[in-house]
Amino acid sequence: MNDSYLQPRVAVLIPCYNEEISVCKVIDDFRAALPDAEIYVFDNNSTDNTCTVARSAGATVITAHQQGKGNVVRRMFADVDADVYIMVDGDATYDASSARALMQALIDQNLDMVVGCRIDEGEAENYRPGHRWGNQLLTRSVSTIFGGEFTDMLSGYRAFSRRFVKSFPALAKGFEIETELTIHALELRMPYGEIQTRYGARLEGSVSKLSTYKDGFRILCTIMRFYMTERPVHFFSLIGGLLACVSLLLFFPILAHYVNAGDVPRLPTAILSFGLLLAGLLSFLCGLILDNVTRGRHEMKRLAYLSVPRLDLRRRHAQ
Repeated sequence: MNDSYLQPRVAVLIPCYNEEISVCKVIDDFRAALPDAEIYVFDNNSTDNTCTVARSAGATVITAHQQGKGNVVRRMFADVDADVYIMVDGDATYDASSARALMQALIDQNLDMVVGCRIDEGEAENYRPGHRWGNQLLTRSVSTIFGGEFTDMLSGYRAFSRRFVKSFPALAKGFEIETELTIHALELRMPYGEIQTRYGARLEGSVSKLSTYKDGFRILCTIMRFYMTERPVHFFSLIGGLLACVSLLLFFPILAHYVNAGDVPRLPTAILSFGLLLAGLLSFLCGLILDNVTRGRHEMKRLAYLSVPRLDLRRRHAQ
């Protein structure tokens, strides 16, 4: 009996919207880095020649009609069958030579997600200070709420196991998809890792589709939504505590006057104080009830994750 090791089926997934200038370079670079990989370009209703250029470069082109990166990722994960998935943006800013390192970390350490953390060597003009600051703020917010040690939560360069891809619900519609990917890994306590990778500037004539403030606000709203649904006890206890504090601040002056004078001078304020205290209690109870619902959802997600066999490249056979 000898051990025989099989090569994993690797898929490179490239979501694109109007990237005719850079998509050919991305395809060529990843074909050189991963010659055995299948390369897929998922076009999101581009109005330029992205599809034509990608087909000419030898990629399999699939159209995702629902607008938004999150919708494209949902389609990619549903349609493509592989053992290892490499997801990268089509703007040629990520270093294709790091792809093998991401894949090897995923396989050797038996991880479910490896994030390519961007290292700016002075070339990334599109990685503006506002983007860096916003990325750090949002990444720390997720780490504080959900735990984990991510340093570049919003990176679009990642490697995934089949288990991750086929158990990921992909509910986000736009650029908040990276946030959902990160929280999904943390909530299911999946093993993950990070690999530092060079981050360069866009090619001349290529334009970023990311809106700093609009998309940043959407990502922040996504974090708050997940905070509410995934940590309901914490979220609703915080609201209940704030309501209770306001209630007590309104009530103490009324109580002091009642002790001294024997009457209640501001009845509407007393009623408001009681109502706020009651609302705070109800908020806390809602958190407890929703926590049980959340636990049930986590169990279902975990079972979906475990239903996908883990990657095992070793196969034994008789001589």
